[in-house]
Amino acid sequence: MQDITSSMTSSEKRATWSLASIYALRMLGLFMILPVLSLFAEQLEGSTPALIGLAMSIYGLPQVLLQIPFGLLSDRFGRKKMIIIGLVLFFIGSVIAALSTSIYGVLVGRAFQGAGAVSAVIMALVADLTQEVHRTKAMAIIGISIGASFGVGIIAGPVISGFGGVQGVFGVTAVLTLLAILTIIYIVPNPQQSKLHRDAEVVPEEMLHVLKNPDLLRLNYGIFTLHLILMAIFVVVPSLMRNAGLIAGHEWQVYLPVFVISMAFAVPFVILAEKKRKMKQVFLGAIAVLIMAELGLSAIHQDLIGIVGFLWLFFCGFNLLEATLPSLISKTAPADLKGTAMGAYSSSQFMGLFMGGLVGGWFNGKFGVTAVFLFCAAAAFSWLIVSLWMKPPRYVANLLIALERLSEQDANEFVAEMLKINGVEDVTLHYEEALVYLKVDNQQLNKEQLQSLITHYVNA
Repeated sequence: MQDITSSMTSSEKRATWSLASIYALRMLGLFMILPVLSLFAEQLEGSTPALIGLAMSIYGLPQVLLQIPFGLLSDRFGRKKMIIIGLVLFFIGSVIAALSTSIYGVLVGRAFQGAGAVSAVIMALVADLTQEVHRTKAMAIIGISIGASFGVGIIAGPVISGFGGVQGVFGVTAVLTLLAILTIIYIVPNPQQSKLHRDAEVVPEEMLHVLKNPDLLRLNYGIFTLHLILMAIFVVVPSLMRNAGLIAGHEWQVYLPVFVISMAFAVPFVILAEKKRKMKQVFLGAIAVLIMAELGLSAIHQDLIGIVGFLWLFFCGFNLLEATLPSLISKTAPADLKGTAMGAYSSSQFMGLFMGGLVGGWFNGKFGVTAVFLFCAAAAFSWLIVSLWMKPPRYVANLLIALERLSEQDANEFVAEMLKINGVEDVTLHYEEALVYLKVDNQQLNKEQLQSLITHYVNA
């Protein structure tokens, strides 16, 4: 029986938290390398500024190319099997990078890491293992795990590298990957069946529809730009802090307070954006903060206090945007195309990571660090201009209802009755999938009336 107010079952909680841990273990290994690779890559045979930037970001390119194919293959060959294959590729890449003494070996290792493109498959498995009414909650838990792994990663990376160099970081990443493989084999439940979930997976034939949506394109450009800037910054900032007097192995003393304080600063603005419905104003303000941070770093990058201060300002904007962009995608995309929209969004994110290292390394080698920050400021300014024409988002959430043994006539009647309920904004029926996709305003939604309707039609 479906109940929109019910809690997750123990099996759903086990599935959600175990898959979130797999995601977090994998992302932790990636984030640990961000603040240290550019420092240690300088000592590798054959390294140049451009190759160092490429080594940091090449991971993103195979992610763009293979993420959607991995998801589609999982429909045919099984979710767990494809996740294990992806994690094995990631493990091989980590070992190659750990054993490499040249920049080219690290490039190969990072490319192999990127080839383990299992993000879409994990989301599909989450959808297989959770009820429709709890899926949004499950996705949110995974999102929180990614954010937590980012914070832990940029702090832990410098600490581990202080003991074992960048090879030690790659070695720890390999161990974390083995833990993820054991988790998927022994802890994650097996799905009773795997099927297409429009809210969690890419529907290839609908991709053009998503890419033609100007509001979604603006958001995709935003996540592309945000991660381009992030990667470009980490190409040059670690060396700048070292040159400004920061003792090797003490980088965590910068990243820990910078990340924690910037997160604390961002939380009230996230609440303001969501609860007080000031999303567009907060969003534009956060982009403006990025511009100020980049301009500040371009002017003051020889003084450690100045670097730390503007790095904190950057992360204030970054954390706020990283939290609000997925929410905007969810609000903007049609309810039955959320998975496709998130696929395009994720591909844009990884392309931004790839281009950030590539362009940041090239600018650093050709024109110096000032040019890197000015380029990032210009990229953020272009994002601000594009976003000025963004429509204020509808403050809606997605909800799925399964139609169990309901005739097509009754399903249509059910949809018609739902549209009469206060707070129900959109309803899309896919009778062939036995699903109804809703967009609801939770502040206005009459949950008792909706539950009564579900009980009458679906649970009768």
